[in-house]
Amino acid sequence: MQKQQAASGRGILYRVYERRLRRGLTPDVVPKHVAMIIDGNRRWAKQLGYDSAAHGHRAGAAKMREFLEWCDDLGISVVTLYLLSSDNLTQRQTEELSALFEIIADLAEELSHYRDWVVQQVGSKAGLPGPLVGALDAAEARTAGKKGLHVNLAVGYGGRTEITDAMRSIVASHHEHGGTLDDLAETLTPELIGQHLYTGGQPDPDLVIRTSGEQRLSDFMLWQSAHSEFYFVEALGPDLRPVDFLRALRDFAKRQRRFGG
Repeated sequence: MQKQQAASGRGILYRVYERRLRRGLTPDVVPKHVAMIIDGNRRWAKQLGYDSAAHGHRAGAAKMREFLEWCDDLGISVVTLYLLSSDNLTQRQTEELSALFEIIADLAEELSHYRDWVVQQVGSKAGLPGPLVGALDAAEARTAGKKGLHVNLAVGYGGRTEITDAMRSIVASHHEHGGTLDDLAETLTPELIGQHLYTGGQPDPDLVIRTSGEQRLSDFMLWQSAHSEFYFVEALGPDLRPVDFLRALRDFAKRQRRFGG
């Protein structure tokens, strides 16, 4: 009985603290675009004694659905979730990848039916299995024209590859229109490169969050995050709490953004 009362007390204090954090977040300080590197799923599964990383990846995917709800409820316009890197395709074991492909496909399907969200894959389809590509394409088609939260699923994603693909797209388009190399040199600008990225037409992320205590980018949105703010959370991906996210937003709101200055 005493343990139940203690747990109840912590729950009440937690909710009070969460409400206080929310009250401090006015629309003018909330970022427009949040990018999330969901990390620690495998460690989470190992710590809990599960026999495969798939349990952690499923828990991480479920948490990302919650995370998107938190963002949507606060008026954030764009969220990018880093779910599968191009490096993962060559560095992870086949069994783990197979499970991860299925989990991501299920997540894309689920999100495409939820609220008024727009779902878009950002990344390359090279190396992805047909069923996953089909699920991602179907989610994009199903949500085309919607006006709600824009959800980027970074799948088969690599920042260096994205920049390379953008440059190839620019060169191909320039050649198609009969341009010369001299012309290309004159017209090549950061703005033009940005238009040819996977996220072309979207605002760059204001805030990049990474879970699990790791403090590195892992080839994620290298171009777009040039002026982003970064926040690192100790919690493993599946353990992320609303207060962890609200603290990140509170920290972001206090920062003076210099955009390279």
